[in-house]
Amino acid sequence: MIASATMRLLWLVSPALPVGAYAYSRGLEWAVHKEWVHDSDSARDWIAGVLERQIAQLDAPVLARMHDAYTQGGDASRWALFLMAARESAEFALEDRQLGISLAKLLRECGVPDVQPGGYAQLFAQAAVHYGVSRHDAVLGYMFAFAESQITAASKLVPLGQTASQRALNALMDRLEVFVQAALLLEDEDLGAHTPGLAIASALHETQYTRLFRS
Repeated sequence: MIASATMRLLWLVSPALPVGAYAYSRGLEWAVHKEWVHDSDSARDWIAGVLERQIAQLDAPVLARMHDAYTQGGDASRWALFLMAARESAEFALEDRQLGISLAKLLRECGVPDVQPGGYAQLFAQAAVHYGVSRHDAVLGYMFAFAESQITAASKLVPLGQTASQRALNALMDRLEVFVQAALLLEDEDLGAHTPGLAIASALHETQYTRLFRS
């Protein structure tokens, strides 16, 4: 039997996928350092804010456009370049490239043909189309993977206990569909993140004295 699209999506968003996502906190480490994030509720609110104002406003709608391009047999390089140009810090750009390189290598080794090099969202879109994952489900999976990765980082940094971490993740899951729908309705001219605090946190993390994460 061939694995279903749902099973492939679960594989793509699994924290066990060897792409190195565990090494990045995406600005959360600085937020904890400055005590902007200090417990389960503030971690949930921080992650929800990033999901709503960055992922749903930038990454997810661009991912949807790249999914469309690959579905139609076209080229997604325009949107890949757009997304890379929108990265607000060197750490964010490096994370995108490194995760993309790792996912591209993994997909090639798993038999995905004609894998185009690029950032993480671009490779995620290619994999989703290849495995028959719908546009909506690809965006939902991408957002869930981000939320789960951030909760995992928060559990180490704040730190949060297992129950507190899962309570925060459960609350985020209740809002993911709203974020997905918002992302899929955006027009091209409305794309763009609105997270100046996150950009500052990422830039300052580059020179943070002690760090567990690469971003």
